Amino acid sequence: MLLIYSFTNILLGVLTVSLSILVLVIAYKKLLAYLGKGVPNKAEYAVLYTLENQPCKGEIEFFYELKSPKTVRLELLNSERELVTVIDERNATPGGTIVRFDSLTEQNGDYYYQIVTDNQKTIKKMRIENPR
Repeated sequence: MLLIYSFTNILLGVLTVSLSILVLVIAYKKLLAYLGKGVPNKAEYAVLYTLENQPCKGEIEFFYELKSPKTVRLELLNSERELVTVIDERNATPGGTIVRFDSLTEQNGDYYYQIVTDNQKTIKKMRIENPR
């Protein structure tokens, strides 16, 4: 009789633990699905690559990538993040795009460059150091 009672308690304990783990796994999956609903689709955004960590001289090559066609504006901002000039504006096609800019037209110093589309604005920092 003692053996049967112990076996029943062990079986009931194992079933309780298994059911608890199953409920936790289901709740975890539901939570992940709920939290993932607001995650933006990366294919809708342009990727603006960083210039080398060294100061820029002469002609600068800006590079960005798109997964879908977009109207893209590339801007140069001063150290206070005020617009200096629009480097390029175009209806860009999917893939990589290189935009060349002559930095000799600007004073030496710290600048920002940004890419602007209908749904994003990405800003990066750079330094122009041309020999004068």
